[in-house]
Amino acid sequence: MEESTEKPTSQESGSTDGVRMKRQLTLTNGIATTVSIIIGSGIFLSPKGVLRRTGSVGLSLVVWSLSGILSMLGALCYVELGTTIPKSGGTYTYLHEIFGPWVAFIKIWQNFIIGGPCATAVLAITIAQYVLYPFFTPCPAPYLAIRLVAAVCLGLIGFANCYSVRLAARMNNVLTFLKVGALSIIIVFGGIQLAKGHTLSIDPASAFEGTTSSVADAMVSFYSALWAYSGWQSLNTMTEELKNPTRNLVLSIAISMPLVTIIYVLTNIAYFTAMTPVELLASDAVAVTFANRLLGIMSWIIPVAVAVSTFGTLLTSTLAFSRPWMVAARGGALPRILSMIQIDRLTPAPAVILRHN
Repeated sequence: MEESTEKPTSQESGSTDGVRMKRQLTLTNGIATTVSIIIGSGIFLSPKGVLRRTGSVGLSLVVWSLSGILSMLGALCYVELGTTIPKSGGTYTYLHEIFGPWVAFIKIWQNFIIGGPCATAVLAITIAQYVLYPFFTPCPAPYLAIRLVAAVCLGLIGFANCYSVRLAARMNNVLTFLKVGALSIIIVFGGIQLAKGHTLSIDPASAFEGTTSSVADAMVSFYSALWAYSGWQSLNTMTEELKNPTRNLVLSIAISMPLVTIIYVLTNIAYFTAMTPVELLASDAVAVTFANRLLGIMSWIIPVAVAVSTFGTLLTSTLAFSRPWMVAARGGALPRILSMIQIDRLTPAPAVILRHN
């Protein structure tokens, strides 16, 4: 392994005095990365929180739509930063360039000590819970079994990201297709319900009944929805690995953000064709309740889909968010070993391994 630099690799310039990540991520990889990190478990969990705070179906759908627009605006701001400062590292790099090393130092250590490990652990446990759900329902899965499955998932994802960036990107493409396919199943069955006349909850005449009069509750509902949209900034962490970043960074956001917004709004409409607002609020897992009501014997598909969706998010978050650690270490803000790149496979193996420990 050698320490990463901003110099070309020997394959690119004939030089052997430095090594860096290779530009090998295409526009398709960029779209899949953004969609995969955003669509995790949020769309399967957040509808309940949004509805509870808004008080009505109509306002909840408005919140989901406006949250998509707000996320799009934030993503476009990051696109401008990514094309103006064409370096990997995302938020860390921009804070370093704009506000100086101390602000960036605090940010990266917060992520290094708290944010990164906690997010990784939560995603891994979520995957394990949903993988085991069909085998143990209606009882909870054993504590040890959940931890073992989570550890296996972390091992597989860590291996893929250490072995090859292209392998991880291809796996992400497949998993993104599967998670969008799972949400498409929900949307299609919701459309069938609409065709059958199950429109009471989303009837414009009654959709806004019970709307909260509290501005604070309405604002908190945006917090729940925006959490489900989080991750739009992820592609900026890999700018140095994206082919033609000036073009592909813009197109990736321009395609992925409207796509995710449409999927989220249609999925929420589908939920309300199978459940009343009261029933949705009473559900511990909205998508699972939807599946139990409409998919019958095939209801196991949704828990598995949630597991696959979260697995894809963890895979992509490892791919994307190990890069700021590498960049920070390259500048001396983190231990130097994290700046090392596996010289044969051009992967930031130390950063990936530490993120999973």
